[in-house]
Amino acid sequence: MTFRVCFVCTGNICRSPMAESVFRARVGEAGLLDRVEIDSAGTGGWHEGEAADPRTVSVLDEHGYGSDHVARRFQPSWFARLDLVIALDAGHLRALRRLAPTEEDARKVRLLRSFDPAAGDDLDVPDPYYGGRDGFEECLEMVEGASTGLLAAVRERLEGRAA
Repeated sequence: MTFRVCFVCTGNICRSPMAESVFRARVGEAGLLDRVEIDSAGTGGWHEGEAADPRTVSVLDEHGYGSDHVARRFQPSWFARLDLVIALDAGHLRALRRLAPTEEDARKVRLLRSFDPAAGDDLDVPDPYYGGRDGFEECLEMVEGASTGLLAAVRERLEGRAA
């Protein structure tokens, strides 16, 4: 069986494609690409069909991550096929839980930084869109910090599933 994870931010051109790329690399390093499907989306449709922000692509490329991406909007019907919906900030968390058709679906939504023990109480990944390149670097650091814990959580869930 395949475990499905979707990262969600506002427009799906900065934070969520960055998280998707980093987590896909971690899953690949762990040898689990055949068991884990990773994608991303936005809570809004402003950038549907567009590539990731060039600053996102640049930061990912410079750190050895892939960056092939086309933005799309999260659809409530996707909850049925997803195992985890990873929100990049508290606003996304609230929006996604409101979209969830059932309580079970709402429980699938988690904040990315909740998987990073070093995050403390500040679990939002700030939106770098309106700032400079340093915000994209900071975003990458936060995403990388949380990816280890997220991978551990996914591995734990996979242990209970057939290959």
